[in-house]
Amino acid sequence: MNWTAIRAIYAFEMARFFRTITQSLVSPVLSTSLYFVVFGTAIGSRIESVEGVSYGAFIVPGLIMLSVMTQATSNASFGIYFPKFIGTIYELLSAPVNFLEITLGYVGAAATKALFIGVIIFVTAFFFVDIQVQHPVAMVAFLLMTCVSFALLGFIIGIWAGNFEQLQLIPLLIITPLVFLGGSFYSVTMLPPVWQTITMFNPVVYLISGFRWAFFGTADVPVALSLAAIAFFMVACMTAIWWIFRTGWRIRQ
Repeated sequence: MNWTAIRAIYAFEMARFFRTITQSLVSPVLSTSLYFVVFGTAIGSRIESVEGVSYGAFIVPGLIMLSVMTQATSNASFGIYFPKFIGTIYELLSAPVNFLEITLGYVGAAATKALFIGVIIFVTAFFFVDIQVQHPVAMVAFLLMTCVSFALLGFIIGIWAGNFEQLQLIPLLIITPLVFLGGSFYSVTMLPPVWQTITMFNPVVYLISGFRWAFFGTADVPVALSLAAIAFFMVACMTAIWWIFRTGWRIRQ
């Protein structure tokens, strides 16, 4: 394993993150704070509790997942797309590094950025609502796995994208709606039976449900199923990345 190459890629991506700290960190935190104000105050004043948890606290896991998923995806996709755009990807491919080392560098940096944002939003939530985490180890585990899995997905999107419009297409049209419809601001049990069944086909439901269980001990689906879903997602993404580098799909074009 070429740790020097991994460290170099990781350090370069993290340096870009801190150079654009306002866009990369401050903006998503401010946006999430607005969600707390709008949903936690306006709607929370009308909905006292959900499954025995105050509505303001209930939406915290969903808001963290919303930010983490979107930021991990966008950071990873832009990180690998930009070298394609300016042509430096060929220098990377000709260097003595394999696909795993390239992936670890870019995905590790994107996951770290998303983790920073998730932790800051978690801390910010204490200024708005009273939160108690019942399973802190499980919370950290779900947060880390979500950061890594969606950074892997973003890495694939960055390789697939042929222009900046395509780079934003999947996050805006697929990931964000799935998160909003995945129980971020409500419990799946609040839906009619037919919509509960349809919602179960949304993979984001399992991630948010497991993460919310770590906070409050309540879940829409079994925790084991949530872990299995995110593990399957990670394996599927890694397999896709291995195939991309093996065949050169969208990389050597």
